[in-house]
Amino acid sequence: MKLIARLMSEHILKRSLRSRHKIQRLLSGAGLAIFFALLQACVQSPTTTLPALSREESSWLGERIFANECNLKTACLTSWNTGEDFPSLGIGHFIWYRENQREVFVESFPQLLEFYDAQGVALPGWITGLERRDSPWQTREEFQMDFDSPRMQELRNFLDATRHVQVGFIIRRMHASLPSLKAASARPQAVEQLFLEISRSDSPLGMYALIDYINFKGEGTSAAERYQGQGWGLLQVLEHVLDTREPGPLMPQFTRAASHVLTRRVENSPPERGEQRWLVGWNNRVASYSAQP
Repeated sequence: MKLIARLMSEHILKRSLRSRHKIQRLLSGAGLAIFFALLQACVQSPTTTLPALSREESSWLGERIFANECNLKTACLTSWNTGEDFPSLGIGHFIWYRENQREVFVESFPQLLEFYDAQGVALPGWITGLERRDSPWQTREEFQMDFDSPRMQELRNFLDATRHVQVGFIIRRMHASLPSLKAASARPQAVEQLFLEISRSDSPLGMYALIDYINFKGEGTSAAERYQGQGWGLLQVLEHVLDTREPGPLMPQFTRAASHVLTRRVENSPPERGEQRWLVGWNNRVASYSAQP
């Protein structure tokens, strides 16, 4: 028995030595580089995680967006603004184009409908019955004449009853935006670091600012969303913060950068759109990014 025990001990010792030699070979040359790369990835991965929003914070955020877009008025859930060539629907005023329509702005209502489908939410029957999910209204006049129709009332009731789903869609859009923001910038690492820093600033204001601004004016990565070659989305705001940042609280600087980008948009916009009339409201909206709830 003693002989068997001694042989087993020697076998275990040899296996241990071989394993140690393998580890030493792994931690030499290229193996060492791979090891530290993996270690760095493990250390860095938590820093790219955005703060989680509580149920109460998500609800508050949805109310803020609804107030920003509609002043909490249900009738505003189906809107077609003067000077625009498309309806804006839901708490986020998601754009819906008619068939074959091409505009400078990114359409978002069809993506919201897909999100409803993915969540298992039944859509109004008349939307389900559309051959293509394009807006059925060809002009603002036609939309206004249809405003009190059964299908429009059904749509408003549906959008009002499913505001929480729309909040989830808006939050998901922000979470998915970072790769495209980095890809479109000449300073991807700086944009990422600032994006994450804002998300953690003055909770929940930082997350609110990112989520609301992307819903409000987009990511700023679409080449089509430009006036005189200059965009007005989140990317342009982040890059302006990078260019002008000073010591001190971050959220007031984000608000100032957003106001600068929006003012530039109005100055560059086609005169026939009359965008100057919206600037005061836009500035009031971005001012809420640095005002504690």
